[in-house]
Amino acid sequence: MSALLTPMIQAIGQAPAVGLNPLPPAPAPSTSVSFSQMLSAGVDHVNATALDADNMVRAFTLDDSIPVHQVTYALSQAQMSLEMMVQMRNRLVEGYQQLMNMQL
Repeated sequence: MSALLTPMIQAIGQAPAVGLNPLPPAPAPSTSVSFSQMLSAGVDHVNATALDADNMVRAFTLDDSIPVHQVTYALSQAQMSLEMMVQMRNRLVEGYQQLMNMQL
């Protein structure tokens, strides 16, 4: 039995280490983006997703060459983006309210 295991153990010992990187990755160049710019970009992205879904629905009603699953997928993406944006808004409002209720 040990004769069968010896080649396997040697092969494991010769295998290169995976995921071990002695040097940390170089930090990405930081570009300063304000919080309002980040929020504005997020809202613009959600708006673009909703507009894409709307255009896909219009094209689907006029042209039968667009598959139903693409329309459904676009609508799902738009819905999930909007739900995520609403949740982020709720968290921001909640955080603001907690800050305003703090006693100094």
